[in-house]
Amino acid sequence: MFDHVTIRVTDRGASERFYDTVLAELAIDRTYRTRTFSEWYDFSLTAADDDNPVTRRLHVGFAAPSRDHVDAFWRAGTEAGYADDGPPGPRPEYADDYYGSFLLDPDGNSAEAAHFDGLRRGGNVDHIWIRVADVAAAKRFYETIAPHAGLRLAYDSPERIWLEGASGSFSVLSGTPTENVHIAFPTDDDGAVQRFHEAAVEAGYESRGAPGERPRYHPGYYAAYVLDPDGNNVEVVNHHRS
Repeated sequence: MFDHVTIRVTDRGASERFYDTVLAELAIDRTYRTRTFSEWYDFSLTAADDDNPVTRRLHVGFAAPSRDHVDAFWRAGTEAGYADDGPPGPRPEYADDYYGSFLLDPDGNSAEAAHFDGLRRGGNVDHIWIRVADVAAAKRFYETIAPHAGLRLAYDSPERIWLEGASGSFSVLSGTPTENVHIAFPTDDDGAVQRFHEAAVEAGYESRGAPGERPRYHPGYYAAYVLDPDGNNVEVVNHHRS
């Protein structure tokens, strides 16, 4: 479902230490580091600046290979002094076999280790939750881009919508809005990138970057960007990787 999820952080070193500490317990190692960002495969972070403020109030759930990994994630985090946001245990409100644990990263975002039968395949980020000022407005935006981003609406209520991809999920809930998160969805079709941008702009949403190649990421990186109603940066990307 997610090509990548990127957050902006107050203190890059402190946030790297947090995610290195807890993600290692899920067999998720840091895969890349440059002068500007750090990456754990499909999750990355970069320093905030005046033009790109800190990410706030995001919930990101990482795929845990087993319940023991969920326990180890929480134990490593709390023993290192990070804030508990929910100890390991069953969460039947999500699924009958759902087992999770929760911590707060240095900027107060909620990081979870989750294990259940429906866990995302082929990626470390199983799900994210964002809160929005107006669920109906967010629903209109995400329904507009859904056909081009590989999404479908799986649940709809006045307080929450839930979108699914081929694997993984994305929830939008009412509340104090999540701020400054970047969410990218994959495609293998340049036309989908173009249609995503065209549909969003025609519906009145703000472009953050027209369809085109971004060779600063890697040769063949073809993407477009728009802002959702709460100002989060949403991307559809074709990497042109064989």
